[in-house]
Amino acid sequence: MIQYSFKRRLVSSLEPVLQVFCSFLVLGLGSFGGPVAHIGYFQRSFVQKKQWLSDTEFSQATALCQFLPGPASSQLGMFIGYRKAGYFGALAAFLGFTLPSAALLTVLAILENKDYQSEWVGQIIQAAKLLAVVVVADALFSMVKKNLTDKLTVCIAAMTAISVFFTHGLSGQLLPILLAAGVGCILSFMQNEPTDKTVLPSSPGKPNFVILTVFLLLLLGLPYLAVTSKEWAVFNNFYQAGSFVFGGGHVVLPLLEPLVQQWIDANTFLSAYASAQLVPGPMFTMASYLGAASLPETAVWGSVLATLAIFLPGSLLLFAFLPAWQSLLQHPRLRLSVKTITASVVGLLAAAWVDPVITSSISNAWDILVIVIGFGLLKKQLPVWCLAMMFIGYSFVI
Repeated sequence: MIQYSFKRRLVSSLEPVLQVFCSFLVLGLGSFGGPVAHIGYFQRSFVQKKQWLSDTEFSQATALCQFLPGPASSQLGMFIGYRKAGYFGALAAFLGFTLPSAALLTVLAILENKDYQSEWVGQIIQAAKLLAVVVVADALFSMVKKNLTDKLTVCIAAMTAISVFFTHGLSGQLLPILLAAGVGCILSFMQNEPTDKTVLPSSPGKPNFVILTVFLLLLLGLPYLAVTSKEWAVFNNFYQAGSFVFGGGHVVLPLLEPLVQQWIDANTFLSAYASAQLVPGPMFTMASYLGAASLPETAVWGSVLATLAIFLPGSLLLFAFLPAWQSLLQHPRLRLSVKTITASVVGLLAAAWVDPVITSSISNAWDILVIVIGFGLLKKQLPVWCLAMMFIGYSFVI
């Protein structure tokens, strides 16, 4: 009887973790389009359909992940998994979303297949890009309706979107968010003293210094271990890259190239980049290909080392600062800043939906027509996988 009760509790505790893993595995198998598209997939799946968290929580988590180094969409996925099933849920979300692309890229690196960029693969990728336009548009529509509720938020979102077109790199992503936070903070002090004291936390939230210490020890200690073996050197170089890349995706390219050029040539690096474009999931799994190529004698082990190393810093920083972030969000003085930050994030998503999502996906008037039809069908609750089949059929016919 006791053993049966223990098994029931064990199954009950594992059920949400397995649910998180399966949900993210499905997304990991079909989430093309880069970090912005992934945010759109997450918003539709976990906010609109499953309702694991609210629109406000989702927007706030997106803003936090934009602030931190590392792959923003993967960090957001881990946050969603954490909200559903704790730290094991975060790990399940990471594994489910990352495993498909990491495995595919590892196999491509081992086989060194020269024919994977065949015409039919290109057509499937084009279909996935068109699907990303529709999914991101749906997520953007929902976030605009929820978060742009007055002239201030509309103005901030518009100014953020415009600024992105005239800036590049880190400044283009972080500066609008920081300015929006500053505007919200200034306006909050121009208003009357907040009267709602019940929402103040009993004690100010602080970063998790244990996790933060682990991050710093690895950042400062791994270079000393790197001289002892090639495996440690691979782990160190990819950890350093993951520690200093904001925004993820293509931003990691200029930082990774000099770190791996001692082990692989330029053609292999470009092959890794091209392969990462052909698979779903996070762009950071390019490290899986590069790790396997850097340690060809033990390619699978090299892939595991590089993949874990490049994702680890962002994960540690996310959970190090999450307690402080959640506490700050409860402060009445910061509510307006949260509101303006969220509006800025909507502007960033709108700008990225135009470029690169639309600009890299639409090539003719027929593409526009099928996107409009797809958006209408999605609003009619047609499953995303049905839309994917429709776009694949279209790409082979045109």
